[in-house]
Amino acid sequence: MDPTQISELLSQTGNDVLAFLQGLLRRWNLYQIGISALALVISVVIGRHLSGRMREWMRTLEGRPKWQLRALLAVEKRLSLIIWAALLWSVYQFMQQVTWPSRSYLIAILARVVSAWIGVEFVVQLVRNRALRRIVRWGLWAYVTLYFFGGIETAAEFLDSIAITFGSFRLSALAVLKALVVTGLLFTFARLTAGQTSTRIRQNEDISPSMRELIIKGVQLSLYGAAFFIGLKAVGFDLTGLAVLSGAIGVGLGFGLQKVVSNLVSGVIILLDKSIKPGDVISLGETFGWINTLGARYASITTRDGKEYLIPNEDLITGQVVNWSHTNDFVRLDIYFGTSYNDDPHKVRKIAIEAASSVDRVLSTRAPVCHIVGFGDSSVDYILRFWITDPTGGLTNVRGNVYLALWDAFQANDISIPFPQREVRVLDGSTLTTKALD
Repeated sequence: MDPTQISELLSQTGNDVLAFLQGLLRRWNLYQIGISALALVISVVIGRHLSGRMREWMRTLEGRPKWQLRALLAVEKRLSLIIWAALLWSVYQFMQQVTWPSRSYLIAILARVVSAWIGVEFVVQLVRNRALRRIVRWGLWAYVTLYFFGGIETAAEFLDSIAITFGSFRLSALAVLKALVVTGLLFTFARLTAGQTSTRIRQNEDISPSMRELIIKGVQLSLYGAAFFIGLKAVGFDLTGLAVLSGAIGVGLGFGLQKVVSNLVSGVIILLDKSIKPGDVISLGETFGWINTLGARYASITTRDGKEYLIPNEDLITGQVVNWSHTNDFVRLDIYFGTSYNDDPHKVRKIAIEAASSVDRVLSTRAPVCHIVGFGDSSVDYILRFWITDPTGGLTNVRGNVYLALWDAFQANDISIPFPQREVRVLDGSTLTTKALD
């Protein structure tokens, strides 16, 4: 559309708006506007009064599901708007009975608009992002207002007039808006479907944890990809040119994002070979912890001190990883100690095994063992080995508990733990002299 046509369209739109405003200046129309404004004031006053009481009542609710509390909170925040709609509908029904229907048509339109606004307020709660939620709210408010006041066609013609042309391809503001709306709805549907599907898959104990994550990632990729392409196709975009362009972009990204692609492929390999899965306890270099999630690019590992490490998937494939719970949950721990040469080693071994067995997390089905590993300068050296099945509970703490049990047992049985000692002998005929320090 050329500038002359745009100017004519704007002029026609201005004339329609002016005619609408002039029609509002009629006496009964002014009465309806005044009645609607009075209903708005009353609804605000009543809404503020009831809002405080409703909030106090909500504080007394305990043990209710979260969705019920969220619904009540949404109603409380929009109480004035709900009351306004109720008053407008009541006034409209009353005026239909006592006067001519034409004298209440503005109130009917406004009641429909306000009711639609209330519906929009509840619908936009499905959008989690605050900024996006605000954009969707104002967009839907504008749409329903134009719809009930009969301005949809005029607005559509105006948006369609704003366009750019590339050869035979024409892109208008109306087409872009339709693409955003359709794609947004499809993405919302895809997100809700993916969330429900992920919950059901994670609850299926017949599928291994790694396969669950792989299936979830595949479902999410399929749903979001389908939403994107269906949204573009629904508004008339030609996907042939997009396929060629995406192929060229893919080649460029393949060279520029080698590490990212490597991490993505490594993530798929990890999920397929099941070498690492959520819940496993692993060691990678100085990092020891359990895997929370396996993402497309990294694995989230939480350590005992509360730190969360994001390890790239490529490091888990190419590096040396110790999986403490790969095939089973049995973990053997070793601790070393020494006793005096004056203590009976047979007795020491028996006491050490009993002390380790008394610790809660040490397995009794795989009994601890104790062996002599050497004769040191000051002590007889031993190794005490025991098993646990819950490495996620920590390793250092169970070792500490076993050491503490050894200490108590040695104290109760007069077993001494030696430390390095040195003897100084004065030979016959030698004299000991001291030198004063300046």
